[in-house]
Amino acid sequence: MDDAARARTAAREALSDVEPERLHEVLEERLAEAPTTPGGLTLVSARALEPALDADAVAERAAGVQLIYEGLRLTRQLAHAEPWAVGDADVDADLDILAADVFVSRGFYLLARTEAAERAVETVRKFGRDQTRRRSDADPERLDRNLEADVFSLAVVAGATAADVDPSARLLEYAANLARTSDGDLPPARVALSEATADRIAALSSGDRRPAVDDGVNRNA
Repeated sequence: MDDAARARTAAREALSDVEPERLHEVLEERLAEAPTTPGGLTLVSARALEPALDADAVAERAAGVQLIYEGLRLTRQLAHAEPWAVGDADVDADLDILAADVFVSRGFYLLARTEAAERAVETVRKFGRDQTRRRSDADPERLDRNLEADVFSLAVVAGATAADVDPSARLLEYAANLARTSDGDLPPARVALSEATADRIAALSSGDRRPAVDDGVNRNA
């Protein structure tokens, strides 16, 4: 299973208990169509820094990153389209709003006990600030693109810390710039999840590994 597919599967499993059924269907439909590059990048980052790391052990982190991105991406879409302003779209719009909340909250839950928790909170806060600012900004598209850059940084944090590496500022800058290499929402998986990306992550993390400490904490949780 490739990294993008593994991230999608892990995200689906994380939502398997959501009810009612109609809401669960909406979540499944969104995930089926979602680009899973953020979750895949989490796995690529972890393996680049610790090749022997079990991908299944990092999949929960990848799912957390993926769900947060999908929730914020859906929120951005709703904020721009304002579907509730169209008469018969109220029910579907309400379901989408609820779905966005579920995505983000479940993503937070999956990352809550990891070293990426604070970065996840800051990603959501920054998204809120950017969406507020875009109402009066001369370049709202630039602010919109910050979401992908911030989520790629979150993915690298989640993956690197699973390998006991504290990502440096230069690695986070690389991740953010990687997200900006495409005119669309995200660069293609073949670019973001390539061997060249893994090699660059490893090179930028040289010397950043934390000293081994047996503190009883499962870093892959």
